[in-house]
Amino acid sequence: MFSTLRPSPADPILALAATFREDPRARKLDLGVGVYRDAAGGTPIPRAVKRAEAMLLERQETKSYLGLLGDVAFSAAMADLVFGGAGPAARIASIQTPGGGGALWILMALAKKAAPEATVWLSTPTWPNHGAIAEFAGLKTRAYRYFDPETRDVDAAAMRDDLKEAGPGDIVLLHGCCHNPTGANLTMEDWGALTEMALAQGFTPMVDIAYQGFGDGLAEDAAGLRHMAARVPEMLVAASCSKNFALYRDRTGAAFALCASEGEAAAARANLMTLMRVSISMPPDHGAATVRMILTDPALRADWEAELGDMRGRMLALRAALAEALRARTNSPRFDFIARHRGMFSLVGATPEQVTRLREEHGIYLIGDSRMNVAGLKEDRIGEVADAFAAVGM
Repeated sequence: MFSTLRPSPADPILALAATFREDPRARKLDLGVGVYRDAAGGTPIPRAVKRAEAMLLERQETKSYLGLLGDVAFSAAMADLVFGGAGPAARIASIQTPGGGGALWILMALAKKAAPEATVWLSTPTWPNHGAIAEFAGLKTRAYRYFDPETRDVDAAAMRDDLKEAGPGDIVLLHGCCHNPTGANLTMEDWGALTEMALAQGFTPMVDIAYQGFGDGLAEDAAGLRHMAARVPEMLVAASCSKNFALYRDRTGAAFALCASEGEAAAARANLMTLMRVSISMPPDHGAATVRMILTDPALRADWEAELGDMRGRMLALRAALAEALRARTNSPRFDFIARHRGMFSLVGATPEQVTRLREEHGIYLIGDSRMNVAGLKEDRIGEVADAFAAVGM
C-alpha cells in the first residue's frame, strides 16, 4: 500500500522553526512563527486562563463526553463575542471545533455537502492552509486580488473587480481582522461594498476571525463581520481562541453557519454534528470550558480583556517603533505601512534573497514571502532589526 506514497512537501513555516531551533547563535530572533511573544520572548498563559483552569480543576467532576456539538454554552458565548447580537441567534448553527483550523475544515466540508460545485475565492495572498483545506474538502478554489505590493495596503478596487465573477453557490473567504499574512485590513467601506455584492450576486461570505482583539479591540475587530451578518441571508464564520486566549495547544475554536431561516439552521446543525462524528467524533473539552468560564464570569472576563488590551497595545507600540526606526535608517517613509497594519503580521517587502541574508548574516528569521511576526520583536532590539533591514538593502 505505502509504496505508492511520496513525501509531502514540508510546511515552510514549520521547517523554518526547525532551522531556527538548530541555529546556535545567541542573538538569533524568530520573527516567523505566528505566536504572540512577550518582552522576554515567552508565550505566556493569560492570568484569567490560569485562574479559570484552577477553578475548572477544582469543580469538574467528570470527563465524560459532552456530545457532538461540544460545550454548547461555550459556543453561545463565542457567538456573542463574535457576532455581538448581529444576525438572529435562531438562524445561527454553532459547533465547538478543535481550533480555528478545525472550524475551517468542518465549514468547508459542510459547504461541499450543500453545494458540491462551489468555488472558494481566496485573497492573494492568504494563509496557505485556507487553500489546502478547501481543496482537501473537494472544493474548487480561485484567487482574488487583495494586497497592493506598492502601497502595502488593500487594493479594494482590484478586489471588487475580481469578485464580480463570484456567483450563487460560491464562497468568498474574508479575514475578519488582522489579515494573515499581510496585516492590511479591510475598511468599513470595504465591508459595506462586499456586503452589497453578496446580496446582489448571491455568493456566501466565509469569515475567518482568528485574531479578534489583536487589532483595534474586540468590538472594533468584528465590526465588519457584524455589519455583514446583519444584512446577508447566509454566512459562514470560523473563530479561534488560539491567539486571544493563548490556548494554542488546547485547540479551541467554534464554527458558525448563519442561515436564511431557522429551519435551514436546524438542518445545518444536524449536518455539522454528522461531520463531527465522522471526523473526530467528539470535540475536546478543556480549552472550551476555560473560555466559557472566562466569558461568563464578569471578573475573569474583565481581567482577560485588560491583559488582551496590554498585548494589543504592545504590538501597536512595536509597530510604531519599528516604522520610526526604519524611517531614520532609510531616510524614507516607505516602511510607514508597518505602523498602519494591524495584528501580528506584516508583509515587509523583502525579496527572497534579502530574507536569506537576514537569516544567514543577522540571525533574523522571516517567512520566505517576507511575512514578519511583529509580536516576535523585542523592544531593546528594534534598532538592531532596523539596521539589518537597511544592511540587506530593503
